[in-house]
Amino acid sequence: MLRLVAVTLVLAGVASANDNGKAIRPPLGWRSWNLFGANVNQSLITSIMDGVARKSGTVDGKATSLCDLGYCDVGLDDNWQKCGSPDAAPGMHYHDKDGNPIVNHDRFPDFNAMTSHAHSLGLTSGWYGNNCICSDHCKTPEECDKQIEADVKALRKYNFDSWKLDGCGNEKDLVTFNKYVLQTGRPITVENCHWGVVKPFKPDPSLPPAEGCPWNFYRSSGDVRASYASVLNNLGTVVPLASQNLSYPGCWAYPDMLQVGCQHGPGGSRDPGLTMEETRTHFGAWAIVSSPLTLSHDVNNATITAQVWPIISNTEVLEVNQAYVGFSGNQFKKSSTMLEFTDAFIEANANEVRVQAPASQFFYKPVLANGAKIAVLAMNSDSSTQTLSFKFSEVPGVTCTKCKVRDIWNHTDLGAMDGSWSGQVASHDAAFLVITPA
Repeated sequence: MLRLVAVTLVLAGVASANDNGKAIRPPLGWRSWNLFGANVNQSLITSIMDGVARKSGTVDGKATSLCDLGYCDVGLDDNWQKCGSPDAAPGMHYHDKDGNPIVNHDRFPDFNAMTSHAHSLGLTSGWYGNNCICSDHCKTPEECDKQIEADVKALRKYNFDSWKLDGCGNEKDLVTFNKYVLQTGRPITVENCHWGVVKPFKPDPSLPPAEGCPWNFYRSSGDVRASYASVLNNLGTVVPLASQNLSYPGCWAYPDMLQVGCQHGPGGSRDPGLTMEETRTHFGAWAIVSSPLTLSHDVNNATITAQVWPIISNTEVLEVNQAYVGFSGNQFKKSSTMLEFTDAFIEANANEVRVQAPASQFFYKPVLANGAKIAVLAMNSDSSTQTLSFKFSEVPGVTCTKCKVRDIWNHTDLGAMDGSWSGQVASHDAAFLVITPA
């Protein structure tokens, strides 16, 4: 199966991660929010499962599904709950007096049938909690504990495999969530979606794993939108975390889902979508910083699938994402020229600020140990094509002076180069290279 791309993991010396054994490599999958928002139901999610398992593309001439590539987890996001249920406890919207979550059975008549459908296809199925739509705000530690325990029991009852825990309600105690999940005897992959601001929102290596990182990946940012300004903003939130080596196996930093192939999602006309150059940059940037790669496009739309397939099925890029040899990848060089970026959402909201980002920036990630293979992403955020360059001596871990360079977007060897690389990069595009000793 293509999902088993060659990777090297070096775990010695890495800060403690959630001890549930999940997300040793950055998780890959699909989740509903970035395109479908609140417009979800069981029929849609099961059809997405079918699309993820369908061999709708090819890799190296072989029929290939998204799951073959590793995107095997299909996650339901917000709006499964029955807002304003008459069975809700006083002051609550979708939890009853015993703390149980109340499902909107008009939208989702049978969660067990939905998760069983995923499992029959060789997929896993993801859920969503601490919801934002009609959020519930438990008022005491005891009430919150009761709701968290009941949510975990529901997760187990419905046989979900992963869980995105948002930051909107008052169920923010992820240590308690983790405790109850582990008590079920069935570990699951957990996303901490606290936007990089709602505590706890980043790991604390000084604490035991069950307290310092009681999740498997964590949001470093607010929601990403389908605009280049938003992509640059969210990417920038990973840089300080990687600089502290706070993104590692079992505890990955995550600048949100991908906006690959997502036009006019929840943001409507304010989220017009990315150009193909911007899409390539977005995917490549998430890949090189070891972010989980969560798709959200309509996998059953043949036109969109054909457009994005060469990007999301690029096994050389996926290899970079899945590798780990002690460091998750980070920026190593940037232009001194700063540019300003905006979009319709920013301009329509007084509390939003325009994004400041370098005209060019360069990221690196070791793929094999001892400088044997290092990836570099060279991003051009200028409004026109630019010549970008870097010296091999500037790239951390590169030991060669004469180095072989390979363009992994185009699967092309560029030959041996002395001392540096230089190349033309289109506006809002990025060159993705791997460097090996000549």
